[in-house]
Amino acid sequence: MTTTSTEHDVKFDPDRESAPSVSAHSLSDSQVINDPNWDITAILSPDESPYAEVRAAVANIDDPEMPCSTIRAWAIGLVWAILISGLNQFLFFRYPTVTVGPLVALLLSLPMGRAAARVLPNAKIFGAELNPGPFTIKERVQLVSFLQHLHVLVGIMANVGFATPWATEIVATQRVYYNQTWNFSYQWLIVMGTQLIGFSFGGICRRFLVAPAAMIWPANLVYCTLLNTLHQRSYAEIDKNATSGRYRFFLYVFGCSFIWYFLPGYLFTALSYFSWVCWIAPKNIVVNQLFGTVSGLGMSLITFDWAQIAYIGSPLATPWWAEANVAGGFLVFFWIVTPILYYTNTWYSKYLPISSRTSFDNKGKTFNVTRILAPDATLDVAAYNDYSPLYISTTFAVSYGLAFAASTATIVHVALYYRKQLRDQLKARRSGANQPDIHQRLMSHYSQVPDSWFVAIFGELSQKTLFDSSVSDLNMHFHRLTGVTFVISIISFELWKTEFPVWAFIVSIIIAFVYTVPVGIILALTNQQLFLNVITELIAGYILPGKPIAMMMFKTYGSMAMAQAVTFTSDMKLGHYLKVPPRVTFCAQLSAAILAGTVQLGVQAWMFSNIPGMCGAKQSSGFICPRIKTFGTASIIWGVVGPHRMFSPGALYSGLLWFFLVGALLPVGSYLLAKKYPKSAFKYVNFPVVFTGTGDIPPATAINYVPWAIVGFVFQFMIRRRHFSWWSKYNYVLSAALDSSIALSVVVIFFCLQYPRNGAIGAHSIKTWWGNTVYTTTADGTSKPLLPIPASGTFGLSTW
Repeated sequence: MTTTSTEHDVKFDPDRESAPSVSAHSLSDSQVINDPNWDITAILSPDESPYAEVRAAVANIDDPEMPCSTIRAWAIGLVWAILISGLNQFLFFRYPTVTVGPLVALLLSLPMGRAAARVLPNAKIFGAELNPGPFTIKERVQLVSFLQHLHVLVGIMANVGFATPWATEIVATQRVYYNQTWNFSYQWLIVMGTQLIGFSFGGICRRFLVAPAAMIWPANLVYCTLLNTLHQRSYAEIDKNATSGRYRFFLYVFGCSFIWYFLPGYLFTALSYFSWVCWIAPKNIVVNQLFGTVSGLGMSLITFDWAQIAYIGSPLATPWWAEANVAGGFLVFFWIVTPILYYTNTWYSKYLPISSRTSFDNKGKTFNVTRILAPDATLDVAAYNDYSPLYISTTFAVSYGLAFAASTATIVHVALYYRKQLRDQLKARRSGANQPDIHQRLMSHYSQVPDSWFVAIFGELSQKTLFDSSVSDLNMHFHRLTGVTFVISIISFELWKTEFPVWAFIVSIIIAFVYTVPVGIILALTNQQLFLNVITELIAGYILPGKPIAMMMFKTYGSMAMAQAVTFTSDMKLGHYLKVPPRVTFCAQLSAAILAGTVQLGVQAWMFSNIPGMCGAKQSSGFICPRIKTFGTASIIWGVVGPHRMFSPGALYSGLLWFFLVGALLPVGSYLLAKKYPKSAFKYVNFPVVFTGTGDIPPATAINYVPWAIVGFVFQFMIRRRHFSWWSKYNYVLSAALDSSIALSVVVIFFCLQYPRNGAIGAHSIKTWWGNTVYTTTADGTSKPLLPIPASGTFGLSTW
């Protein structure tokens, strides 16, 4: 047997008990190219993950005999699914915002579980024990696996409500932009349709996105670290003393960060929008456009607000090579290309702010969509010709171009780099014991979820199904394909006047399914997600011209179903890492998805009914609805005006269509260079990440990217490289502490200081002092354009 064959056996035959360790240096060039997360200096062991990030965060032990799906786990999990989904829907409309993630649920569910163990009687309900044992860390020698299983089940259910469904954005946009407030039945049907179709797609694609060890899902490592820290679990290179120290470290950072956020979040908000250069020259428009943080390009570099830094995701959870791709894309396209386009007056951009979330008319005012709408919410062409063409800021236009490039780059990149792995997964045997990853081998002890469950989604669930993960004949309950999700989706747009035909719905979900695996691979490797909103908007604009509600429907089913698919897949990987039985994960996700979507709609309705000035630009508590403005602007661009009036040959923004070709060609170049020089930095170049990493602009601004990249460089490159033992022990704990403390601090500030008395607390003191107003009075804060509107009263195109 040759040396190469032996190395192949070690890597791909984990069942060999005497398998020797092998250096990652022995990997083939193709393996080095395809997996930039692989630790090239590691000595591989069949009982450890080959990825340093995973070894630092995930336990490589499990006891499959310990119970998991208990009544108290379900009760606590559903409570947190309600709370997390409600709070996130509430915070979704605020800027700056943080997301109350599953970290909060994981923190607070531990004392809740312990309290339940002390209070609940030793009784049975439907044959399941109400209190199967003490919920205490003191007995972790016997119960550590049970405690961890119980805890992560709560986290998975809370995680389902972590993100706001785009379908709720349709509801809000109809209310704000089109004066349409349709009843709750319509709202619930479209939310359930997108949520559950995504759930089905995610389950079907899990063999590509969950089982392979290379799909590390960096964000999940933060949750794993927190769980292991709370339970003081020793594993891999992390010993008992280390976990105890991590718990103390978490508490110290959490407390300090919670208190600190009262400064940038309420008392001294200029620390959040720290555009110090603009304070020196507040009326200099060019200086404010370059260094501003509200409508500028953020060259001031600094913020003291973790909510701003982590707005696009924690920089401590993303691999540095991926962060470098994002930073490189931002530098090239927003600090070089954008100023060139703006100051050469491309697209008449000098008459607009350099960066803005909204759209404009030829008078420099916010585009008034009601002036061009017919009574049935479709385009009135005559009114449009009498009014104005639609203009967008330079950063907005560039972001559209990057989205075009990302849509083609993702497909080409995955086809070039991962076609062999995808083919192997299609041919692979179903048994997890035949997989090389230690975590996949451990999960092979549990009954897997048949694909038919995800196809069917709904079936006859018995009580025993929910509370006993050992049931072996559950497949009989899912034998009938009901097609309920497909049907309720059609009902939602057929019974109400959405102008969305069934054939277009079918096209949209095909797009979502085709992109689920490519987008999931990029996200699992880099923690950067491609959204299909722009490409689906473009398609909808051409096939459903002048129909904004139909366009939003197409966009939501085409893009959100895919986004929900990878979100559900991420949760499956979390359960995979923490050894939760797959069938328990399935039931938890499905139940929480239905509950969370219902709660989110209720919270949104309450906010629009009870918060004064909701979605207004000057809303006193920050509920300016930045994402709804972006969503609404997109509905005007693509649904009302239409892409043929903006992007077709001869139209003002037609040049952006070249980005499709650029996105398809650049990955080919990077692939060929990486293949020729496999040990060079070319293997880290990932053009889908370059193009999609800045996809949150707008509503994000430069202040959300530059400090993010700086923090990522310090922790994910410098500290990880020079102080790896400290990084392994504390990096993800630090991220968990900062994220969860800020989330709680935001909620406390709002409900204690901003919401009471209709926001009158501090209205003439704290809210008006220099530290809370200095950044709002500059040219950056007021979004000043470089040129005034000409004396004629309009600028730009003479015909459109």
